Parts: sequence; structure tokens; C-alpha cells
Amino acid sequence: MKKLKYIGLIVLGVFIAQFSNAQFTLSGEFRPRTEISHGYKSLAFEDQDASTITAQRTRLNAGFTNEFIKTSLVLQDVRRWGNQPQLVTNEDYAVSVHQAWAEVLFSPEFSLKAGRQELVYDDSRIFGNVGWAHQARSHDVAIFKYEKDIKLHFGIAHHENGDLTNGDYDGPDAYKDMQFVWFNNKWDKASLSLLLLNNGVPAMEDDEQTTKFSQTLGGRVTTNIGEVKVASNLYYQTGKHISGRDISALNFLAEASMKAFTLGFEHLSGTDYNESDYKSFTPFYGTNHKFNGFMDYFYVGNHMGSVGLNDLYLKYKYTKDKIGFNAHLHYFAAAADIAADTDNYLGTELDLSLSWAVNPMANISFGLSSMFAGDSMEIIKGGDSSATQYWGYVMLSVTPSFIK
Repeated sequence: MKKLKYIGLIVLGVFIAQFSNAQFTLSGEFRPRTEISHGYKSLAFEDQDASTITAQRTRLNAGFTNEFIKTSLVLQDVRRWGNQPQLVTNEDYAVSVHQAWAEVLFSPEFSLKAGRQELVYDDSRIFGNVGWAHQARSHDVAIFKYEKDIKLHFGIAHHENGDLTNGDYDGPDAYKDMQFVWFNNKWDKASLSLLLLNNGVPAMEDDEQTTKFSQTLGGRVTTNIGEVKVASNLYYQTGKHISGRDISALNFLAEASMKAFTLGFEHLSGTDYNESDYKSFTPFYGTNHKFNGFMDYFYVGNHMGSVGLNDLYLKYKYTKDKIGFNAHLHYFAAAADIAADTDNYLGTELDLSLSWAVNPMANISFGLSSMFAGDSMEIIKGGDSSATQYWGYVMLSVTPSFIK
């Protein structure tokens, strides 16, 4: 019944759009991806067999825009091939709502956008949609926007999973309360963004639930110096960790790009093995897969509250006609001491990817990554650093536009 309801709403939107000064779009996405892994996220052992899985994301995207409102509805199904019976007899595999939001335009400059939505800001280090992951990330949040010469966004979210008589939250999300302010200004050859994030997570204290708040302050600047594009991030975290410890953590990134090459360095502070204060930076809700190697050893559902990371990287990007090629080389080291008399070097990773734009609505991409791990990687990831560590994929992405 729910599926019929959604289809009915879409059909109604098409009908209305035909007789009004509005835009209605309807598009889809079909994205199966096969991955092979021997040491993805954690070190494999020498005698460990490689694993191969295929997963798929399927989406139906509907949007409506006129001079008064903007709306979006994104229905999504994510599954691994083979995890659902051919003869489906239950609703355990029902389609979910990835986005469902409406934006009310009070004026051309001021609006309110509320509902289930992706948050994507700047280079996606703190807020990103995690588009590489099939399920991706979206938030239940309201955002007040002012956009004219500058952009100023104020977002607020409060989560409950009970009724009005119970303020406790033990739901699946990462926070109970969240507020953020984002500012952006652009000039001819430069851009400046500032972010303040107040993140509150539920914690039990004396048999009662409390909320521990941390604050992330910082921003991103980009500019051009001749033919060189320079970008830098700086974020500082303070407040209380869920354990009750005080937070003092730092994230710094600097990179320079010229033509096809990018050279950069990122530092995410960590906590020494014998340190009592909490100094591990948390990138929270960013698209972390794009930053510290495609094998996802760091900050992709892991490595939080650990020894941090120093990442020195060199990237190469080539495009011609319908072909794209990328090569990334990362040198990883812990930002804090792992153990007594232990080298902080963690490993070197090489990521290679190739893409072919078959046509405007279809793309095929391939990737192969290798991790050349140091002995210290075994301490934080287990496994055998001398084993061959690799991960690869082949992905088909088809994005038809049904109505535009």
C-alpha cells in the first residue's frame, strides 16, 4: 500500500506540473557494484580467502519546484545480491525513504528547508552524503537559509524515539541534539567557509540519561595563486566526550593542485596509548571514504577515538573524452603514540581507478587498491601486515531521466 501511495503522489505531481508554472523532475538510479576484498578495512591473514560480494542501490528521485516551494522525494532500496528470496513473502526488504523534504521560500533570499535530507558542505569533511556507500547518509533536520551575496545556514535537529512523556533517546542515530551554523562567502578567485557544530550524544550518568555536548569550530579556505589552486581546512573540537572526558582535538588539511596533480597533507589528532585526556578528532558526518584511502582503514565506521592519523598524499587525475583515470598514493602514520617503543608508521596505500562514460546516462568504473602495511598496523587493525592486502571493484551506474 505504501508503494502505491508514493506512486500516486508522483503521478499527481506530474499532473499538477503540466498546468502550472513549475518544474517537475523524475529520475532513477540503478547502481550494482561487485567488490573483491583481501584486507579491506582491516588486515587480512596470509591464509585468509578473498571475499567477493555484489550490492546494489536503486533509487527513484522526484522533485517539484515553483516560485513558492521546493520539494524532493527519494525512494531507495539497498541490498546484496542473494540476501533476498526470489519469492518474496514479507516486508523486511521494503523500500525506504532516503530524502523527503520541503523548502518554503519566504523571499528570494530567505527560506526554510525541513525534513529528511542530505547535508553536504564544503569538501564534505564534516558534513557529506557518503554517496559511495550504497545506503548513503541523510538527516532529520530543519535548516534556515539566507543566500544572497553570502550564504548563511542555521540547522537544528532533535531526536526522540519515545512519546512526549519520555525524553530518553536510545535510537539508532549518532546524536540526540545537533545545531550548526555555516557561513560561506565567495570572491573571484577565493572562497571562505566557517562552521560551528554543537553535537549532543546521549549518555548514562547515575542511572539517568544526560546529553554530552561537543563543539567543532573551524572552516575551509580556497584560493588561486597563478595556476595553482590552494585549499586548507582547520577545525578544533572541544567539549565533553561520551565518557565524560574533556575533548581537545584538531584537524588540519593543506593541499595544492596544479593541472592533473594534487599534493596534500592532513592531520587528525589522536590520543596517546597512555593519555588520560581525549585528543582524538572525530570527523563526524563527513564523506570520509574520499579522504584517507579507498580501502577505508580510517574513519569509515572505524578508528574513532584512536591514535589519529597523519596522511601525506599525492593524487593524479586524467580525463579525455569519455575516459577518466585516477591514481592516489597515501603515506599513513599515527598522529599519537600507539604503544611504547613502537614506530608510528602505519602503511602506504595505492588507489587506482578507471571510468568510462558509456553515454550521458550510463557509466562503468573499475578500481584496484593495495595496502602495504607497516608492523604497527597490526596493533590497531589485527591481521598480518606481511600478507597481501588488496581491494577492488567494478561498478555500473545508470541514471535515467524519466521526466525533466
